[in-house]
Amino acid sequence: MSKAKTPTTDPPANGQPGAPDPPAETPHHSEDPAAAKAFYDSLAPKKKPRLPKPQNAVTIAVSSRTLFNMSEDRKVYEEEGVEKYVQLQQDQEEVPLQTGPAYPFVMAVEEVNKQLRELYPDSEELFDIVLMTNNHAQVGVRLINSINHYGLNIERFCMTGGKSPIGYLKAYLTNLYLSADSEKVQEAIHEGIAAATMFMGKKNLILPDKELRVAFDGDAVLFSDESEIIVKERGLDSFFEHEKTFENKPLAQGPLKCFLVSLGKLQKKFYAKGARMTCPIRTYLVTARSAASSGARVLKTLRSWGLEIDEALFLAGAPKGPILEKIRPHLFFDDQMFHIEGAQELGTIAAHVPYGIGQKYNKSALKEEAKK
Repeated sequence: MSKAKTPTTDPPANGQPGAPDPPAETPHHSEDPAAAKAFYDSLAPKKKPRLPKPQNAVTIAVSSRTLFNMSEDRKVYEEEGVEKYVQLQQDQEEVPLQTGPAYPFVMAVEEVNKQLRELYPDSEELFDIVLMTNNHAQVGVRLINSINHYGLNIERFCMTGGKSPIGYLKAYLTNLYLSADSEKVQEAIHEGIAAATMFMGKKNLILPDKELRVAFDGDAVLFSDESEIIVKERGLDSFFEHEKTFENKPLAQGPLKCFLVSLGKLQKKFYAKGARMTCPIRTYLVTARSAASSGARVLKTLRSWGLEIDEALFLAGAPKGPILEKIRPHLFFDDQMFHIEGAQELGTIAAHVPYGIGQKYNKSALKEEAKK
């Protein structure tokens, strides 16, 4: 985060430092007091924005391995043990870690906060990022230095010294947990917390820097796996018949529904200021469902929840990767690993939601790697 430069001064003849001459464009206080105050305020070091109280915020807990790329450090931990790993982090304290898959999402979240503060200077209904990691406290200095290097507004840390941090998620009032460890993600979902395992895209996509884009699969992500059970156990024809029969019965909620609700609340704050068309939060439903055969129940379910989705894309079984490449979301949530892998191949940062019957049917090397 850049700091404003203090004007330099030329020492007077006696060698003592003198006061700086005001630049020619400095507004005179007697002519325009407000402009003069703004000018001198701009010379002061920039303060980090005040954090919202947890009960008012949308709290996102991110692990150190999603915020930063710690794959090489992880190898030291696995091959040489925890003492060598801690020593490495201490020796490299002044070397910033490279960014990881959650970094673009965190940057976009901070941009939304900036725009919310402009509209509501006193509001605490903002995003708040918590670093939630099982690293030891001795590693904390490098993490702090890396966060400051990138100018991130992250002040809340939870470092559990090798123990699982999942027990702290509710205490931090977490709305979403993002981790590189699929077992911890499963623990979190079991505790009723929206969570996903993150994977970096395999090529670089240029993501929007003034807008947060989040894409969701439907079944077993926003909704329960009720309909997927029908597909797996009885086939597509039975599924289409079931969805037609229960078109007017809302689907039960899935593990990410509450996070979509949180996004919707912040979107409505922009709408209330007449900024619907320029709202910096945009949501997408990207589903393998067919629109004509099984789409109505999905849309009616969202309506019954009082939720709006900005764009709904029904792909009727077509690959999701090419569509996501066009959307360029900061995060895409799906319960099926083959959709995660397809998205990842084309550059999308994807987050796997290990929930529902689909987990019994889809195995992948990527999924097994995330358990390590």
